[in-house]
Amino acid sequence: MELQGKVVNFLGDSITEGVGVSDRENNRYDRVILRKCGLKAANNYGIGGTRLAHQIHPSEPPRYDLCFCGRAYNLDPEADVIVVYGGVNDYIHGDAPFGAEGDTTPATFCGGVEFLMTLLKQLYPDAAIVFMTPARMRFFELCDTQPSRRPGKQPDAKPLAAYVDVIKAAGARHGIPVLDLYTKLPIDPKIEEDAQRYTVDGLHFNDAGHAVLADCLIEFLKKL
Repeated sequence: MELQGKVVNFLGDSITEGVGVSDRENNRYDRVILRKCGLKAANNYGIGGTRLAHQIHPSEPPRYDLCFCGRAYNLDPEADVIVVYGGVNDYIHGDAPFGAEGDTTPATFCGGVEFLMTLLKQLYPDAAIVFMTPARMRFFELCDTQPSRRPGKQPDAKPLAAYVDVIKAAGARHGIPVLDLYTKLPIDPKIEEDAQRYTVDGLHFNDAGHAVLADCLIEFLKKL
């Protein structure tokens, strides 16, 4: 894919919003891509704490409940590319059930992914749609190899890799390219050196981490 002159929408959570970046205007991953690839525009739709699936119980703060599926209606309709980067908050603190393949509504995580992919293809038929999976993480007491046991999590909560697999499988069904950051991003915060060098807390990337993320996404997009 040629990126020069393209308009790209970035739909995401706190990482896309730029939490952890000291200079968001220049060093957040979407701005790095804008500069490096000569994009016409990089529209940022990142809101911290948000999830793909709906929340059963209202969150504090309420902005956490502005789920990806609802916000998908409000993207720039003239964009050439839509990049969706989410799922880690569904894993960490979303209270929707994990669900199963065949779910079609955002009442479960599986259904939320299915609904969002279907909706984006319907709303933006001329745009190239790309998803990125959550990357590896270690956030305070939570390690990505274990299910989250935060208050409100359902009994069917799973390790982060299961959420990654749902996004990859749905992408294959819908013909939507998926960049698997869980295995492809060369950052693992469970390694202390990586956590210190590329993140501020084992989850949110710092400026250096966003540079690595940007390069990883650029390489992926250019191969499409």
